[in-house]
Amino acid sequence: MVDRKKLTPFLWVSPQISESDIGSLAAAGFRTVVCNRPEGESSDQPATAALEQAVKRQGMDFVHLPVRSGDITDQNVKDFRHLLETVSGPVLAFCRTGTRSTSLWALAEAHHLTPDTVIATAAEAGYDLSGLRGRLDTTWQKADKKASKQAPSSNLPRFDTLIVGGGAGGLAAAASLLKRRPNLSIAVVEPSDKHYYQPAWTLVGAGAFARSGTEKAMAGVIPAGCKWIRAAASDFDPENQAVILEDGERLHYRTLIVAPGLKLDWDAVEGLRDTLGRNGVTSNYLFDLAPYTWELVQNLKDGKALFTQPPMPIKCAGAPQKAMYLSCDHWQKQGRLPSINVEFNLAGAALFGVATFVPPLMKYVEKYGAQLAFNSNLIKVDGPAKKATFRVTDAEGNTETVTKSFDMLHVCPPQTAPDFIRNSVLANEAGWVEVNGETLQHSRYSNIFSLGDACSAPNAKTAAAVRKQAPVVAENLLAVLDGEPLRSIYDGYGSCPLTVERGKVVLAEFGYGGKLLPTFPLEPTVPRRVMWLLKAKLMPWIYFKLMLRGREWLAAPERLPHAPQPHESQTALNDEKRGR
Repeated sequence: MVDRKKLTPFLWVSPQISESDIGSLAAAGFRTVVCNRPEGESSDQPATAALEQAVKRQGMDFVHLPVRSGDITDQNVKDFRHLLETVSGPVLAFCRTGTRSTSLWALAEAHHLTPDTVIATAAEAGYDLSGLRGRLDTTWQKADKKASKQAPSSNLPRFDTLIVGGGAGGLAAAASLLKRRPNLSIAVVEPSDKHYYQPAWTLVGAGAFARSGTEKAMAGVIPAGCKWIRAAASDFDPENQAVILEDGERLHYRTLIVAPGLKLDWDAVEGLRDTLGRNGVTSNYLFDLAPYTWELVQNLKDGKALFTQPPMPIKCAGAPQKAMYLSCDHWQKQGRLPSINVEFNLAGAALFGVATFVPPLMKYVEKYGAQLAFNSNLIKVDGPAKKATFRVTDAEGNTETVTKSFDMLHVCPPQTAPDFIRNSVLANEAGWVEVNGETLQHSRYSNIFSLGDACSAPNAKTAAAVRKQAPVVAENLLAVLDGEPLRSIYDGYGSCPLTVERGKVVLAEFGYGGKLLPTFPLEPTVPRRVMWLLKAKLMPWIYFKLMLRGREWLAAPERLPHAPQPHESQTALNDEKRGR
């Protein structure tokens, strides 16, 4: 596997890659591969055209930006800077050793990062750029003088609301705030140039939804009126109301919303990362791998199919078993299911967290002849040997390791809060952003709120939960800005459309304590075709056209007793201005 090094969340560098590395790069989430070697630089160098074809077969982009070793021109630097501003990321750039690609990055960024910062970042990745010091100093001094002429010294800008994370939670909260107060100064900190509708990836893995429909340009979904800061947050300084970016820059705020999502911890399972996207190992939790799931399902004629679910919490707790149901439905319709041994390995002791929905799900488990292995946690994968190892716990708490063969393995990875959240002062003991589960206000810092997968509220981590959380955060954050008591509460609502077969869904809607919170006057445990249409057709439209635009259909926040209604006239005025 290629030894890649991270320079920024957007750019990684490595020595020469080979065709055999391409699959692992796609599985790791890279979107663009950049070759900085001229053709034929050495006799052992793979043909650029062959690499390009391999990259494109995996659905990634390939850019050839050749640079001669030891002779990086100003035009090379300009071209590389333009490339970073225009291509889809994350990006892997490579040359013979990685030094050339790292040097290109350093020179391309030298106009706004200090030489010390650039050299230190490269050193952390294992590259010594001290020889570029003179050139970096010159570029920095020119940029510094230019900035001084254009912008005399002034106080650092401070946003009314700073939002960390451009996923569902961050953008929905921004839209809900702007709906209520359009003149609010809001900035969204997000390094990715793409935004994903992740709830549809299970359908992509079943051949029932186009992957392209789950991806949008970030610039196209950032609410109008928000400033997009394309960078990654690395730490928080709540005492001074500041967020610290990875390059050391500090952004100041009056109020802060923390919504960076969670971390898929592929490395928590030994050998998993190295075999993702090949050897029959897949996961619908990755944009790039959901189509591979469908490929495996279509091609499997007989053998053993394993599906896994790690310890909670995870995003969309029903997704691991939905992958199993939809795969089994296809195999059954093709007449192959009797020849396929299906097994679902759960780290927990229950099929689903809300007991009401277990009986209808068990009917489908029995219908498909699937075996359930409770308290069975995936700890190791040997892709080439097609072996999966589980830590199994019995009723007395004794554990043993069990290794199972597979022909197809669908993995739901262990999940945690992002590292910069877990290591921050905002985290609780479990590593999540510590909030009150009803108001979503931080337990120790009153001008900080959190929603979505990274917050500690004990709700199901779903996009449907975010849809109900965003208005609550908006109302309560504005109350803080106005110096008033908090106004709204969140009841723990979450929704999991359980796709038990292609064309039918059990719509599980529930709140804190497993309380059923059905939206529609129908028996919620019955699989229905209308709920499939809701899941596959209507929900993506609701997400992009309503939720991310602050249109809170069936999502009005619940008011605290005796709370004032200060924003109703302003909301009506806003709607009138926008022609609603």
